[in-house]
Amino acid sequence: MAVKIRLKRTGRHGLALYRIVAADSRYPRDGRFLELVGTYNPNTKPATCEINEEVALKWLKVGAQPTDTVKTLLTNAGVMKKFQETKTPKSVEKKTTTKAKTTTKKTTKGE
Repeated sequence: MAVKIRLKRTGRHGLALYRIVAADSRYPRDGRFLELVGTYNPNTKPATCEINEEVALKWLKVGAQPTDTVKTLLTNAGVMKKFQETKTPKSVEKKTTTKAKTTTKKTTKGE
């Protein structure tokens, strides 16, 4: 089952509100979903976005793919940064290895 984190449209004509949901990619846009992650209201100035970070991180950890718009919303909320930090632990330091370079000089017959 391919899970996507995407927007589900609600609200009336001309005043859209969105729910950020985790849904199977085969479900219709405004249809069934697995879990509610948050809400997004583009009608307010500035737009408001409420995200449950625990739920969002849970779905990202199990492999759910956010759509482009949801990825932007998660980045603005700081969830993607936390997800990246959990993927790459800080205890693992980058090891830099330096190899001794050997230089070879090519000789030509004329020298």
